[in-house]
Amino acid sequence: MSSERKVEITKENIDTYLKAVAKEYRKLVGKTMPAELILIGGASILINYGFRGATTDVDALIQANSSMKDAINRVGDQYDLPNGWLNADFMKTSSYTPKLVRFSTYYRTFSNVLTVRTIAAEYLIAMKLRSGRVYKKDLSDVLGILAEHETKGTPITMEQIQRAVTDLYGDWSELSEGARNFIERAMENGSFAKQYEAIAEGEQQAQEALIAFQEEYPGVMTTDNVESIAHRLAARESVLAQLRKPKTKESEQAEKKEKRLKKNDLER
Repeated sequence: MSSERKVEITKENIDTYLKAVAKEYRKLVGKTMPAELILIGGASILINYGFRGATTDVDALIQANSSMKDAINRVGDQYDLPNGWLNADFMKTSSYTPKLVRFSTYYRTFSNVLTVRTIAAEYLIAMKLRSGRVYKKDLSDVLGILAEHETKGTPITMEQIQRAVTDLYGDWSELSEGARNFIERAMENGSFAKQYEAIAEGEQQAQEALIAFQEEYPGVMTTDNVESIAHRLAARESVLAQLRKPKTKESEQAEKKEKRLKKNDLER
């Protein structure tokens, strides 16, 4: 079986792996049983955009004969990819909906047997907002997509995003309050490229904080509490950052004024 070590899947090599899967699948079932992959998340972004350097696995909706699993494993062995390098585990998450098939777009066909599709821009954004993990690349991916479309002269509007969320999940309220606030502020502020840099840095810090937490408290973090832990660690770091800030003359004066006011209140 394939390796457990980390291997990055990039814009440059993803087609090589997909082509290899198509060839192995065709060897197993012939050319009369076509298959389809709808690439989700990071893989879809790699193919359609330039801001993402790599992903560690390929999430996909897999519509194929059961032999597809063997084909994927063979390619994993051939290229020393990690187990589960191409998987459908995404279907267990809250951002999955069978409606995604309707909003996919054609990418390529490999070996006349494997059709690959990706997800349209505003629907990728809707999925990322639905997931909204502060310790992954969900929010920076949203900003990266918005930034590239703005640069290309095909900006995505708030109305398009709201419609995509409604199409996939039924209602705008299906997003968390945090996700709704995030995208509303992002659209109001503009300058998506600058926002992207700031959010990506925050996500990296959140991920590093979680790794440190896991090392210090092994076995405590689970899939159910990781988001809560990430938010608490981020809040703690925010407070510590404020405490580490050197005091300016203005802040010292404000602090003295606040102390005087408190003293006057106590003396009354």
